[in-house]
Amino acid sequence: MIRRIPHCSHWGAYTILVEDGQIRGVEPFEHDPAPSPVIQSVTEWAKPDRRVLRPMIREGWLAAREAADRRGRGQDRFVAVPWDEALDMVAGEIRRVTADHGPASIFAGSYGWTSCGRFHHASSLLKRMLNLSGGFTGHVDTYSIAAGPVILRHVLGDERACGGQANTLDTIADHTDTLVVFGAMSPRTAQSEAGGIAGHYLEGYLRKIVARGTRIIHVSPLRDDLPDWVGAEWWPIRPNTDTALMLGLAGEILAAGLQDDDFLARCTSGSDALLAYLRGTDDGQRKDADWAAAITGLPADAIRALAPRLVRTRSMITVSWALQRAHHGEQPFWAALGLAAIAGQIGLPGGGVGYGYGSLGGVGAPFTIGKSPGMSQGRKAIDSFIPVARISDMLLTPGGAYTYEGEDRTYPDVRLVYCAGGNPYHHHQDLNRLAEAWTRPETIIVQDPMWTATARRADIVLPASTSIERNDLAGNKRSDMILAMGKAIEPLGEARSDFAIFDALATRLGHGPAFNEGRDEMGWIRHLYDQSRSYAQDELSFEMPDFDTFWKQGYARCPVQPDHTYLAEFRADPAAEPLGTESGRIVLGSRTLAALRLDDCPAHPAWIEPAEWLGGGGAGELHLISHQPEGRLHSQLENAQASTVHRRAGREQVRLNPADAETRGIADGQTVRLWNARGACLATARVSDDTAPGVAVLPTGAWLTEGTDGTELAGNPNVLTLDIGTSAFGQGCSAHTCLVRVEPHAGDNRDAIDTYQSQLAEILPA
Repeated sequence: MIRRIPHCSHWGAYTILVEDGQIRGVEPFEHDPAPSPVIQSVTEWAKPDRRVLRPMIREGWLAAREAADRRGRGQDRFVAVPWDEALDMVAGEIRRVTADHGPASIFAGSYGWTSCGRFHHASSLLKRMLNLSGGFTGHVDTYSIAAGPVILRHVLGDERACGGQANTLDTIADHTDTLVVFGAMSPRTAQSEAGGIAGHYLEGYLRKIVARGTRIIHVSPLRDDLPDWVGAEWWPIRPNTDTALMLGLAGEILAAGLQDDDFLARCTSGSDALLAYLRGTDDGQRKDADWAAAITGLPADAIRALAPRLVRTRSMITVSWALQRAHHGEQPFWAALGLAAIAGQIGLPGGGVGYGYGSLGGVGAPFTIGKSPGMSQGRKAIDSFIPVARISDMLLTPGGAYTYEGEDRTYPDVRLVYCAGGNPYHHHQDLNRLAEAWTRPETIIVQDPMWTATARRADIVLPASTSIERNDLAGNKRSDMILAMGKAIEPLGEARSDFAIFDALATRLGHGPAFNEGRDEMGWIRHLYDQSRSYAQDELSFEMPDFDTFWKQGYARCPVQPDHTYLAEFRADPAAEPLGTESGRIVLGSRTLAALRLDDCPAHPAWIEPAEWLGGGGAGELHLISHQPEGRLHSQLENAQASTVHRRAGREQVRLNPADAETRGIADGQTVRLWNARGACLATARVSDDTAPGVAVLPTGAWLTEGTDGTELAGNPNVLTLDIGTSAFGQGCSAHTCLVRVEPHAGDNRDAIDTYQSQLAEILPA
């Protein structure tokens, strides 16, 4: 008999069909208008090939503990041990490091993307357990978006505009005449959402925008960052130069006397500094179409013609998250805000600026105004953190100074790394530098369902179950439903749920009752749902079904806010609706940043040359863009069919413009080597005129597979990317600031997935 189990992952809701304990199929959620094909990949979780099946200890660490040779990580064999022994070791290490070095010497390195479940959220549970045990060093912001929210918190007072609460897409579809898309607005990236998603609505809204006759200008090095049926005007800009285009457009508006002086006076502060910069008052360089064209590679006449349209029609500027994952990534977010303010469009229906549309599936959809379910991390025991992408800096320079949001801080001396549900060897930059940093901690613990590259380089590996092997619930501020995540199959091997693992550790550390609060798995799931239901009923008079009804039908609708115009109330009365900024208004010239005198983040939006870009590169160098893949989320389910269908010859494909391929003697389908001073990897060439000249595009997420000469075999771009902060203010990752060389390759052409599997077999017990 087939059992139908409602479930959800980052890429959407679905029903798992189970018979005799085996998965027989996956069906899309009936209320999802555009389900992701990646839902079919979840059957891979039920296969043991890459699963961690037993607790494992690295042989070298087991023999010498903290005195072990740390360069043996990734090379030493593992030894299987019973669960009790492994848990005793982990608890012992937490006690030892806390007592000998202080709790800040424990880095809770979990990034938490392994499951969209809000109860078994590995990162939250890890931090809950460690807070009860004295504390830890954590991180702030994310690899996806860091520089952007940092600057927006400063100039808008919060980060709602890049978290899904700028103008909703229904408002844009109804009112926008001119839509300028910087970066992507693609169903490819909108497949996924951090806390799961019930429905994928981006395509439907895009079709409404097209049907309205909105003029769409698409500014990106990649033509397919918007679907071809949108019919957008493609402006193939040089990567990392969007800020110059925004400022050039603003300068043209100013030169024509079309700026909205009333809006600037009522609703902004420091605009004089920005306007003086656009006029070239201090540097003698007027920021206009000709200036922007020389930097961006776009036609000056097109820039000049677009500028007045941004004022005379209802115009909306969208900026994808990718733009701030670059050196000086704060600037395009701030410059877009400045352009929209000068055009006077902010606070009007379908007008202004918004960030991240399509970057995640729920951004731009009507957003939840209720309470999203989520596990509390408890009271924060100590104040110790790093900006999320500065992990190598922290490990390599303990005690070193850094700044963040204007504060002087010091890196802790980390002796223990505990990574649960995350994979730094996927998402961090310059993986060869990370490999050196990874030799510094005394102990590294990884808790994960899979033998990721990070798990292979651990001292202790604990097998966590996947979401289909336990019960949970999904939901977040950008989803219009809370979704049941029923257990479909029994855990593989000796895998345990994240809650069970951390509960056992908390008990060993003397904090079991405080950690579990007397609830088991279903008790917690019911409690989290009831909190959301009670809030909706008591605060919003919105009825949600009781828990048993919710669990049986698999979903519950949440109260949402449609037709939202960002900053409409503020525009109408700035004094009555002040922003949380230094002036209570939109900051276009910052007193705080002026006082800090940072060379890489000045007091107003500005064009600053990045460390690597086509305007400053050497002959033959290409700008590498490492964007999200089509058939998976990050590195998850990399070997499933939805992912492998986009590979060729056993590795990732790198897209090249036909002229760039011809110049280098590269044919479509040929194996090529990408390299720079930081590393080298192989990929299969895909020649496409959807890619701007001078640009190479290699998706993220290939599992790090090193050849004998150190060349990465699978096509992992993070052996090439640059590991520097966006600025001393934001400290985000700068992955998209990266120059490489590409050449034909005639050497090792082994299938990377098979190679990874054989390398894994060499370090695991028979």
